Amino acid sequence: MKYSFSKNAIAATLLAAGLLLGGCASMSSQVSAEGTTDKPVFPDPGKVTFDNGQGTFPNLDSLHAVKAGMTKDQLYYLLGRPHFQEGFFGVREWDYLFHFHTAANGQRKVASCQFKVLFDKHQLAQSFFMRPVGEPSEFCSLGKSRKVQQFNLDADGLFDFNKSGIQNLKQEGIQKLRHVAKVVGQASDLESIDIVGYTDPLGGVAYNQALSARRALTVKQYLASLGVPLDRMNARGAGPTSEFAQCDRRMNRASLIACLAPNRRVSLVVTQREGDTATR
Repeated sequence: MKYSFSKNAIAATLLAAGLLLGGCASMSSQVSAEGTTDKPVFPDPGKVTFDNGQGTFPNLDSLHAVKAGMTKDQLYYLLGRPHFQEGFFGVREWDYLFHFHTAANGQRKVASCQFKVLFDKHQLAQSFFMRPVGEPSEFCSLGKSRKVQQFNLDADGLFDFNKSGIQNLKQEGIQKLRHVAKVVGQASDLESIDIVGYTDPLGGVAYNQALSARRALTVKQYLASLGVPLDRMNARGAGPTSEFAQCDRRMNRASLIACLAPNRRVSLVVTQREGDTATR
């Protein structure tokens, strides 16, 4: 049997293979499971893959709406596809080249900035970096220079089922919180830490609301004992959630509790003011 391939099909296949290989090679920021890095690395701004190699003028309201915890689909809706090819599968960083119209001394100019998003192991956006291309510009800090990191801690790793309080913290949980305290302690100009507790949907709503609040407060108290500024931390309970796992309620109780484990969690969003942390 003979097969025939058009030149266009062969060219498309070779192009896709080249992009895949080139994209995999550009992964460079050594992103942690939590979606963070100490050394974000930006691609060459002169080698934009998409949008005719020019970058885009983003909608400022959309750019300001970007926050930690967003999915790739949500970011795509706000900002469009990333401008650099960084692979097809399991990509943990997206890069953009943005332009902004400016006016200074009666002259209209264009400021250019690179914007990087890092994703955690669940493919949720967690860290954001921005730097100017060429001359410094206030647009490259979105009017504020901040870095946001999010840590999602499984409640089952912190407490036994239905438990809270520092006296009930597991050794595994203590180690995780010490790691968070270390990261926060290295942060320059810490602005805030928003601590939110979640439970699974089992039990009454009011009870779960109180339990999630107690767990968030426990995390706040323990971090404070490690030297994290108490006045920079806010703790609250979000109550029961089905956001992370939905399970068949007909399971036996032990199986249902295990299935719903992803819903039992404590989330910490760390915001710090900082300068340009980019490296090449």
